Amino acid sequence: MTKLLLYYALRPLADPWAIRLWQHELAFRLGLRGRIVVSPQGLHGTVGGDPQRLEQYATATRQHPALADLRFRRLDGSVGATLPRLSVAVHREIVAFGASEELRIGDTGVLGGGGRQLSPREVHDLVARRGPEVVFLDGRNRYEAEVGRFRGAHVPEVDAARDFLRELDSGKLDEFKHRPVVTYCDSGLRSEIVMSLMANRGFTEVYQLDGGIVTYGSDYADDGLWEGALYLLGDRVQILFSHHPVGLGRCESCGARTCSYRDCVAPLCGNHALMCNGCADFALCAAHRN
Repeated sequence: MTKLLLYYALRPLADPWAIRLWQHELAFRLGLRGRIVVSPQGLHGTVGGDPQRLEQYATATRQHPALADLRFRRLDGSVGATLPRLSVAVHREIVAFGASEELRIGDTGVLGGGGRQLSPREVHDLVARRGPEVVFLDGRNRYEAEVGRFRGAHVPEVDAARDFLRELDSGKLDEFKHRPVVTYCDSGLRSEIVMSLMANRGFTEVYQLDGGIVTYGSDYADDGLWEGALYLLGDRVQILFSHHPVGLGRCESCGARTCSYRDCVAPLCGNHALMCNGCADFALCAAHRN
C-alpha cells in the first residue's frame, strides 16, 4: 500500500541549494513521488511511496543536524488522485506569503510572534470552555476548504498564500481581534505563520492547531469537529479520515454533494474541477464549461 509522509521544519537552513540536491537524490533513489520545498526559512514536503522506503527516507532526512527532530506525519494512500512526479525546489520563502521581511525564523520556529500551539484535545477543551466564542480560521486556499473544514470555520477569500496578508490588512478579520482564534491548515506550517502574522497585528488570543488537520484527523477522524475531506491542492491528493465523511462540496456539473476534485479532462488543461462520481468522466473546469 502506498503511504504518505507530510512534514515541515520552520528553522534557518544554510545552503538550501545543497539541501535541495541531497533531498532530490535521496527521494529519487528511493522511488518516491511528491513535492518538497527548501528555503532559507526551512523545509516542507508531501512524499509518497512504499512504506519501507518512506521510513528509509525519514531516517536519512533526520541525519541532517538541523532536522534531527523533524516530525513526520504518516497517512494511508491518497483517494481519488495520485501524487505528482517528484519535485524538489528552492524558494525564497517556505510559504509564499510575501512576509519574509516581517517574519523572524529561529531554531524553534517563528520568533516573537505571540500565540500558542494547541493539541487536538486542547482545542476540544477550549471549545468546551468558550463555546461559540471560539473562531476556527482556515489558513488554506478556499478551494481546499470547499470540501473539508472545521464546523463553522471562517474561510478567507484566499486563492494563494500571498492573498492572506491582503485579507488580513483589509480589516475583514478585525471582528475576531478579541476572540479566541484557532488557525489551522494541512500539517500546521501555514497556520503557524498565520498565527504570528495575526498576533503582530493586534489579535489578542490566537492559537495554532498543532500538527494541523492531519493530526486532528488521525485522532478524531470524522467524529469530532472536522467535516469532509482533506484536499492538498498543490499535490492533487485527497485524504479521507473515515468511511463516512460529510460531502460539503457541490458538483460543478450537476450540483450533487461531493468531496472530490478531478483533473480537468480538457487536453493540456492543468486545472481541476469539483465533480461527483457520476460526472467524473466529464470533469471540465470552469474555463472549459462555457
